Amino acid sequence: MSAPIKPLASWKGQDRYFGEVLPSLTGIFLSGGCSWNRCRMCGYKNDRSTCGSREELIAHMNAQIAWISENYAADEYGLGKIFTSGSVFDPIEVPREVLDSFGHLFAGKPVIAESRAEYVTEDALSRFLSTLDQGQSHPLTVAMGLETTNDAVREKSIDKGFSFADFIRAADICHAAGVGVKAYLMMKPLFLTEREAMEDMQKSIAEVAPYADMISMNLCTVQGRTELEQYWQRGSFRPPYLWSAVKVLLDADACVACDPVGGGFRRGPHNCGSCDKEIVAAINAYSLTADKNVLQAVWDAGCSCKKEWEYVLDNETSWNMPLTD
Repeated sequence: MSAPIKPLASWKGQDRYFGEVLPSLTGIFLSGGCSWNRCRMCGYKNDRSTCGSREELIAHMNAQIAWISENYAADEYGLGKIFTSGSVFDPIEVPREVLDSFGHLFAGKPVIAESRAEYVTEDALSRFLSTLDQGQSHPLTVAMGLETTNDAVREKSIDKGFSFADFIRAADICHAAGVGVKAYLMMKPLFLTEREAMEDMQKSIAEVAPYADMISMNLCTVQGRTELEQYWQRGSFRPPYLWSAVKVLLDADACVACDPVGGGFRRGPHNCGSCDKEIVAAINAYSLTADKNVLQAVWDAGCSCKKEWEYVLDNETSWNMPLTD
């Protein structure tokens, strides 16, 4: 008997969704692979199915969906989150028949599905909603990795391949279809100093807020087999300080979620090691409650490394790496 085909990962948690904290189920599914496949920091581009035909890909992805259905009872969660190595709405990566299967799996529950902007179309949204939407509040939210509202930073530091204008177009399509929009922003991609990264994030939050129903700040981590990892291994990149994340969240007018993946480790956002655990916990608590008092408490408590962070902000300078060929 062959082993069951599982998703790359799946877990239960809690997420804030349109002001309500819901028990969530996250699934990361092995797909046909990201069609763009060029972002400098992304390790998920290494995860792609080896299926030789479209029919095999459909069967492989449907088997992963069946595994989720068999291993998680529907009453265990109130929000579904769908991720692949690229875009849920890319018909090459995720055939439309698989989109139908996702709709049946999560029918009657709100869903967050991740996609690049160019694959957000009226047809894709309406097809997904036709099986997913059974009258639940905010049945679908499309999450897009905008990363920054600065087109030059997005192209040179990330190589994302679309513009802020493309994001706005996709957001308009979502809202016209009654679909929510979640913007992923990235703190400190390659080639930015700590202060430049903070200022870019503060500006991006303010500029994307009119177009996004939810904003999530992702703190850059060093994933394996990426271009970013090569810079990090040579000492040419440091993930952001947790102090930077707390400062941005405290100053933001909009409610911004943040899950500091890898927080406290060298490959992830970190301070000195002594204060990291408490700050990561405070950021996670704030993301669920939107209560800035938990952030203010760790900010006021401080740590000796806060002076180091302040020194870096004042003295770190750009390497003046060429931004043109």
